Amino acid sequence: MPYYFNKIVDMSFDEAIEKANSELKKEGFGVLTEIDVSAALKKKIDVDFRKYRILGACNPHYAHQALLAEDKIGTMLPCNVIVQETEDGRVEIAAIDPIASMQAIENESLGQIATIIQSKIKHVIDNI
Repeated sequence: MPYYFNKIVDMSFDEAIEKANSELKKEGFGVLTEIDVSAALKKKIDVDFRKYRILGACNPHYAHQALLAEDKIGTMLPCNVIVQETEDGRVEIAAIDPIASMQAIENESLGQIATIIQSKIKHVIDNI
């Protein structure tokens, strides 16, 4: 079972970042963190790497419900969405499938929340 949803988009890297933020907002997510992996690798180990950004997205309402249902779920939050330049110069957007990432947790109420978040994340990817 794939652990992510992805899509190749016909837009620039910066446009894809903007569109991802916009679509996440429509589904009730805010971006808590934004990690420029390329810049971090260059700074830390002097490696040139393609454009690669990790957006740490959180839907506060469902994050709160998840934390009430399972206090260690914070180890899996926020939901990561990546925007990367592929080797052939295209732009890919991918996001974690929360159901796949939470399979090991035996908590029925958490599973219901993961199903809702999965639907929202799929909408984000589909609408970009």
